[in-house]
Amino acid sequence: MLRRTLAAVLTGAALSLTLVTAPAAGAAGVLATTLTYDDSQAAEFKSAVASGVNVWNTSVSNVRIVKAAAGQRVNIRVIADNDWPRANLGPVRANGTVTVWIGRVAVQEGYSPVRIAAHELGHSLGLPDIKPGPCSSLMSGSTGGVSCTNTNPNASEKSRVQQNYAGTFAKQDVDTSVVLSEAAF
Repeated sequence: MLRRTLAAVLTGAALSLTLVTAPAAGAAGVLATTLTYDDSQAAEFKSAVASGVNVWNTSVSNVRIVKAAAGQRVNIRVIADNDWPRANLGPVRANGTVTVWIGRVAVQEGYSPVRIAAHELGHSLGLPDIKPGPCSSLMSGSTGGVSCTNTNPNASEKSRVQQNYAGTFAKQDVDTSVVLSEAAF
């Protein structure tokens, strides 16, 4: 009887040690959100979209954007069209879907396709336009001017995305029905 009681106590102690240490070991990954994108309709802008994704993946750590595998849920659908660039305003969550349109009109006027892609992806991550704004602000869009090729979010923009995806497991019901249509991205 004493042997069974001692064995039960030791087993219980071992389990409680496992329960205490396991979350601490995985805690760093809890805050990161992985979002998938589909560029199958991005036409000639596929490489610009990949570069825009890379901008965000190297700028923030609370969210990762990866290309969706066949049959995988898509969070960000990218479509090339003959209009102005636009996007659903996020922040999109892992269980949601938004659309980014890479409009050819802005590209034909001379705007950088990579800047457009990074800017529109910024909307999907929850960033509004900052207009008028300087070229140093990615979310200034077209007000940075045709010569502006800055594709990097500034410190404030990075911080906002980090906040949007901090502890995302607790956030729910984000309205992504708002489309930011850009007369000039």
